[in-house]
Amino acid sequence: MKNLFLFKIFVFLFITLFCVLGTWQLYRLQWKQELISQISKGLESTPIKYSKKINRNYQRVILTGKYNFKNQIYLYSLNDKGQPGFDVVTPFKTVGKENVLVNRGWIKKEFKNSLDINILSKNITGMLRQANRKNFFTPDNDINKNIWFSINLEDVQKITGKKFNKFIVYLEDQNTNMPKPKKITVDVPNNHLKYAITWYSIS
Repeated sequence: MKNLFLFKIFVFLFITLFCVLGTWQLYRLQWKQELISQISKGLESTPIKYSKKINRNYQRVILTGKYNFKNQIYLYSLNDKGQPGFDVVTPFKTVGKENVLVNRGWIKKEFKNSLDINILSKNITGMLRQANRKNFFTPDNDINKNIWFSINLEDVQKITGKKFNKFIVYLEDQNTNMPKPKKITVDVPNNHLKYAITWYSIS
């Protein structure tokens, strides 16, 4: 009888676990659908003049100002083919004296610190994206070697002496080859419904 009771507890716990996992995937599905909607609206949006007061993810913006290549950040990243390299994130000061980080695109590791990647441009168009938060598995930034794994705004302030908001401008000029700007599309993985059905079926 004791073994039967333990078996029932075991089965109940696993059924509960699988149901929780299925429900979590449904929440993830809702989040992903909202994200796709944001990206879609952003891609169709008309670029507006940048302001740090804009609090809208995936809004296209226009900026006029000057890059600060001295405090450039190299953020470890994979390109669309899975090749390791760096996203070049450069501080930019607008004519309105507002500081913003601009993700200018991806480079191969060997081009880190190369002057060839620093293209002067006073007028740029890009898309606002909220900086990704560091998770448990993300390594700490190596500020001394200028190798970053997340955009930690406190770390950015240490090397620049300036405050930046949580939105980064992703450069949109696809005619530039180095750095190669990130192409933002609505084509993002969305298998959460399939996963939810799988977990519920197992339960």
